[in-house]
Amino acid sequence: MTTMRHLTAVLLLALLTGCAGIVDKPVRPTLYDFGPGQVTAPATQQITRQPLVLADIDASGALEGSSVLYRLGYADDHQLRPYAQARWSSPPPQLLRQRLREQIGRERIVLNPGEGAALARSGGTLPRALRIELEEFSHLFQSPQQSVGLVRLRATLLENTAGGEKLLAQRQVVVQRPAPTPDAPGGVRALSAAVDAAADELAQWLAQVP
Repeated sequence: MTTMRHLTAVLLLALLTGCAGIVDKPVRPTLYDFGPGQVTAPATQQITRQPLVLADIDASGALEGSSVLYRLGYADDHQLRPYAQARWSSPPPQLLRQRLREQIGRERIVLNPGEGAALARSGGTLPRALRIELEEFSHLFQSPQQSVGLVRLRATLLENTAGGEKLLAQRQVVVQRPAPTPDAPGGVRALSAAVDAAADELAQWLAQVP
């Protein structure tokens, strides 16, 4: 009888240990970005537009973090909520700058802030500077089953002169793209599409500024 009790206790301990291991095992969040972008090298083309300095993108609050955020527009659209198991591989301002540089760079040389000064020292003129403020970047639900990726940003184009920076133009860009599914993966796809559309709109706007 004692042996049987001992065996039962050992089996019970092993079972509890196994269950504890399952419960305590951490679940890693899924990491997302905007996709690979252009997957083939573009054909060699002559760059005819002025070089442009693209500053680091400004954002505040939750947009500086790596959480994939959503809003329930049909319930409380003033509250930003993070998906529990979804994260951006880098904060959205960094991912957005990378995609903007890729899109705008198809028509002109895009420089980092320090590179513009180096260009001037080498005998070139100071290039214009583009500053971006990211104001909204969320998966917005109009209903439990219908949602969009919403991107809102403000772009400011500045001329570098001997007397300092001169405002040339400013534009607010608001883009929505439908989400294929009402969840984090669907929101990521919608936001990625919205970023691409915003980048195209900015590139066209820059080409039109005298």
